[in-house]
Amino acid sequence: MEIFDVVDENGIPTGEVVDRKKAHREGIRHRTAHVWIIRKTDTGVQVLLQKRSENKDSFPGQYDTSSAGHIPAGDEPVESAIRELKEELGIDAVPEQLKYAGSFHVQYEEEFHGEMFRDNEYANVFVYDEEVDISSLILQEEEVERVDWFDISELKRGLETDDPRFCVPPGGFKAVMQYIDLYVS
Repeated sequence: MEIFDVVDENGIPTGEVVDRKKAHREGIRHRTAHVWIIRKTDTGVQVLLQKRSENKDSFPGQYDTSSAGHIPAGDEPVESAIRELKEELGIDAVPEQLKYAGSFHVQYEEEFHGEMFRDNEYANVFVYDEEVDISSLILQEEEVERVDWFDISELKRGLETDDPRFCVPPGGFKAVMQYIDLYVS
């Protein structure tokens, strides 16, 4: 059973904990870590997105952040980000390779697989800009169907037009765009 810290509006643990099912059934605020893998090309910046497995409890079969996951109770965002990269994509990262890009709040209710899913997250965003060869990644099959590089402009258009291929959180995209504007362009 996954146990999360209940957090306040600033992502600070309150001292209470909640299990995953209850958190999503009742919409209780908890933390997540999101990692965006980016690379600079001759034509601009690309992001690596994962296509979520069809059996995921939310947004099955849609392209999402490179790697993301819940932060277990007692863990810190960067250690969860490193663990998720390893579990989902087979990438061995160290803390110095993750650049903090910001945070955002996610809150929505939607029905998936016939059940209501209530998400209330304080999401911590990191950027990983080391070289990644997608043919050598080891994908966690129950989580990730495939990964693909997308030009940042294509993803931006997709989010603006509600392209059903993407379920990328707008707040995460905004944090990454600010990071790119400051450090990559």
